[in-house]
Amino acid sequence: MKFDMPLHELKEYQGTNPKPRDFDEFWERGLQELSRQSLEYELIPAKFTSRVAECYDLYFTGVGGARIHCQLVRPKNQIGQGPGLVWFHGYHVSSGDWVDKLGYAAEGYTILAMDCRGQGGLSIDNSQVRGTTLKGHIIRGIEEENPEKLYYRQVFLDTVQAARILFSMEHVDVDRVGVYGASQGGALAIVCSALEPKIKKTVAVYPFLSDYKRAWDLDIANSAYEEIHYYFKFIDPNHEREEELFNKLGYIDIQHLAERVKSQVLWAVGMEDQICPPSTQFAAYNKIQSPKQLKVFYEYGHEHIRTFGDKAHSFFSDLLDK
Repeated sequence: MKFDMPLHELKEYQGTNPKPRDFDEFWERGLQELSRQSLEYELIPAKFTSRVAECYDLYFTGVGGARIHCQLVRPKNQIGQGPGLVWFHGYHVSSGDWVDKLGYAAEGYTILAMDCRGQGGLSIDNSQVRGTTLKGHIIRGIEEENPEKLYYRQVFLDTVQAARILFSMEHVDVDRVGVYGASQGGALAIVCSALEPKIKKTVAVYPFLSDYKRAWDLDIANSAYEEIHYYFKFIDPNHEREEELFNKLGYIDIQHLAERVKSQVLWAVGMEDQICPPSTQFAAYNKIQSPKQLKVFYEYGHEHIRTFGDKAHSFFSDLLDK
């Protein structure tokens, strides 16, 4: 079922959600705060074991004092420095099973897979904010006057800290690090690449967290953006704060960060995706100025896309070459 713009219009679409006037200053302040965070971390051997990789639970302290958990999977018997990948997971869930990382580790990659605060993994969301905590993280902190209280502001900074921790490891070559994610994870891959210019390769699969106003203009009641619908229905039913809401969401809209991406990008979009509609994705993709490839899957929605895993693997393979 086709419900969004035709492809030729999508390729020209530049987004709907407003960009706050102080957007760049907002993120520069965030990066300055992050620069004061320690890159120290705690490693605990995982209960899961493998013949090809060493597996650890890694913990670091993120902005605001939150304890952030990652899975660290590194090749056994590695000689010298090798490539690294930072992985980000989808909305609500976690960094997943250890076994998912073993194929890449067997080839020489070190993988750091981060759990987002307060979702399905072990990371802790310690923020105290006004307003609802019932329905979703997009609107967590939206009732605060200061946009620096937004949940995703902290998560976006966590992605950069995770990448910098991976850079700091003696066995990882800082010039051969990529990022990968799907849905929320795809958004975080773009964010990490935008805020940390040392990232060399980015794979983003149908990214979330883009062009909120466009998502609202479509039927989002049953999409990943449903909490915006919830906000209006139960908190602002007369839409008296609609302009304020979308302006504030602009601070955490990946389309406004996309132009800062310096890495090579591989992006997958399903043209029948009603969870993260294609137009919301193209709003960000079209703003990327670095080398990029778009893979369009015409009959796919927000689901596992056959063949794309192989394409991502091939895309990252350059990182294996010193």
